Amino acid sequence: MFEGLFRNITETEKNNAIESIIQHATPRSDFFLMLVLSISMASFGIMLNSVIILIGSMLIAPLLYPLISLALGIIATDDKLIGRSLYTFIKSIGLSLVAGFIIGFFLSSASLGEVAFFSSITANSSASMMYAVVAAIAGFAAAFAVTKPHLNETLPGVAISVALVPPLAEAGIGLSMFDWTVFSNAILLLLVNIIGIVFSAMIVFSLMRFSVKKPITQEAVKEEDKVVEKEESKNAVV
Repeated sequence: MFEGLFRNITETEKNNAIESIIQHATPRSDFFLMLVLSISMASFGIMLNSVIILIGSMLIAPLLYPLISLALGIIATDDKLIGRSLYTFIKSIGLSLVAGFIIGFFLSSASLGEVAFFSSITANSSASMMYAVVAAIAGFAAAFAVTKPHLNETLPGVAISVALVPPLAEAGIGLSMFDWTVFSNAILLLLVNIIGIVFSAMIVFSLMRFSVKKPITQEAVKEEDKVVEKEESKNAVV
């Protein structure tokens, strides 16, 4: 029964899932715009100590897809997809830190005490690996859901369950306040979540036998690159 959960998927569904993952993880301008908006919301949520705002910021964040794409690239042994996914995520981290830093800098009247709650969360991650377990479960759920069309609506819930946006926003705020403890704890939590998500997503893709899908991933990357080139050429003309 358990094995059947990962085998009752057609080749067409696999191919569609690959195309969807790569499309959502493409480093285009609208991806990074949504990311900056998400991090900005999260930064204000931290400064205002508002969990509701933080949840909203995680709902619009596209950060989960580059990690799923990275796991797919590793399983399919597609070097270009791996590099593309890493580029997207590393650039995302850089933009996120800048956005958090700017907001934290201009709201310097806020004290470190106002982010103490979130700082204590990241500090606890160094003493417990439960956050890694949560990230692994979330990564497993995301990779599984993205391959099942009828489960795609569960992805927003998965995005909320894993902490990617809050620690990035807090790291940027920590930098603006020159607080190494806040920054390092936030980055530690981020790394724990990255490892958990990628590792568990790799397990799902391996069980679903995505390892033979390298030709499909290569073709999907080429198609997305063509789309991005057309969009950039149109923007250049405008």
